[in-house]
Amino acid sequence: MSGCPPGKNSWPELVGTNGESAKTTIENENPDVAAIVLLDGTQVTTDFRCDRVWVWVDRNGQVVRAPRIG
Repeated sequence: MSGCPPGKNSWPELVGTNGESAKTTIENENPDVAAIVLLDGTQVTTDFRCDRVWVWVDRNGQVVRAPRIG
């Protein structure tokens, strides 16, 4: 991501996994970010932040979109 520190910035391999496990993986692989687990469709701020990763999950807690910095 432009302007963000080096490090992993997306996790497509986590789609279909448990959201809380995905959060742990993301924060372990890039300690400069905070992963936030949210139900898909939840309204969020649209500002871009290099230290945040949205982890979108369905009602069963499974990741439905590739988490990425933003």
